[in-house]
Amino acid sequence: MGPQPLTHAANGPGIPRRPSPDKTLKPFRFWCNPKTAVAIRSIVLSAAPKAEASMGFKCGIVGLPNVGKSTLFNALTQTAAAEAANYPFCTIEPNVGEVGVPDERLDKLAAIAGSKQILPTRLTFVDIAGLVRGASKGEGLGNQFLGHIREVDAVAYVLRCFEDDDITHVENRIDPLADAEVVETELMLADLESLEKRRTNIEKKAKTGNDKEAKAQLSVIDKALEVLREGKPARVAAITPEEQPIMDGLQLLTSKPVLYVCNVDEGSAANGNSFSDVVAKRAAEEGAGCVVISAKIEAEFSSLSPEDRTEFLKELGLPEAGLNRLIRAGYSLLDLVTYFTVGPKEARAWTINRGTKAPQAAGVIHTDFEKGFIRAETIAYDDYVTLGGEVGAKEAGKMRLEGKEYVVKDGDVMHFRFAN
Repeated sequence: MGPQPLTHAANGPGIPRRPSPDKTLKPFRFWCNPKTAVAIRSIVLSAAPKAEASMGFKCGIVGLPNVGKSTLFNALTQTAAAEAANYPFCTIEPNVGEVGVPDERLDKLAAIAGSKQILPTRLTFVDIAGLVRGASKGEGLGNQFLGHIREVDAVAYVLRCFEDDDITHVENRIDPLADAEVVETELMLADLESLEKRRTNIEKKAKTGNDKEAKAQLSVIDKALEVLREGKPARVAAITPEEQPIMDGLQLLTSKPVLYVCNVDEGSAANGNSFSDVVAKRAAEEGAGCVVISAKIEAEFSSLSPEDRTEFLKELGLPEAGLNRLIRAGYSLLDLVTYFTVGPKEARAWTINRGTKAPQAAGVIHTDFEKGFIRAETIAYDDYVTLGGEVGAKEAGKMRLEGKEYVVKDGDVMHFRFAN
């Protein structure tokens, strides 16, 4: 089915402003010369005595009722916060859950350095009430929950790719592509409603005086409105790199990268089925992410002890848990990489966008690290492991001093030097 023109009743809420970044100082342990560490340690530890795990990315989970969305959320976050019941709208409030991103590299680094604490980067899931056709006009629970996913990095469309007579489908059919179109249409309608209301105020500012910012915003809004009115998501609008920050600030639901999550039956968890195959084809055509998961398997997996999980996956012919596949798909979609800080007190993972330079990577830890950046002592992950840690890497000449133009690579083990 091709895209259809969108119309709506324009009386919804405007687009909320993006909140300022969280500048809470987080603790940092690292390997380095103790003489160079004194000043940094005194700043960090006095401001943030409690350790927190670093943030990865935030993923909003949307889908029609009874597609297994909340079952998946419960399994992935190992919590029963979302009541997974077989009736529409059981997720009445948005549920937010965080999980540590599993990364075998972090465990290996910690073992080599004798780190007392392991702090993985975090993946945040936001589970939103099941949408239905007409949600943007108040059907079901309406669009009151859509604002909760405006600030996520990506949106996961959970699609039912299994048959089960005991679980009703809100539209009495199993068609994952049709489900995806219902969800996306409701998100587009919400974006259209918000943008048209926003445009009126921006246009007034652009016409009175010489408000360059308002004119730039108006241009981006008009580009987004053009594609939305054609029944296409905002992410296909012809936005220039210079306009992208404005687009991001609009927080449009359909401007975000999409990850299709195919919820299949247990027997199809390893290789998918005919339903997930058509979704994968569509994802490839759109440049979207796609991952096959059995929410039922993940629910059972999450309830097992660590000792039993390996055997459970082996019996099912699965090389790893669905969470790992979901994280990799999300990382690939958002083009993220991970670097590490390692020492006797802790080994820690940090997530950044691919292409991030050393000063900005340091700024993820704390803004002072970016402002006073001098250089980054860097060891590639493979060198760190092969040579038995920092000392071995130094002796082999594998520790590099990188400057402000260095682009951090996935797996780099880093220590940042900076001036107060």
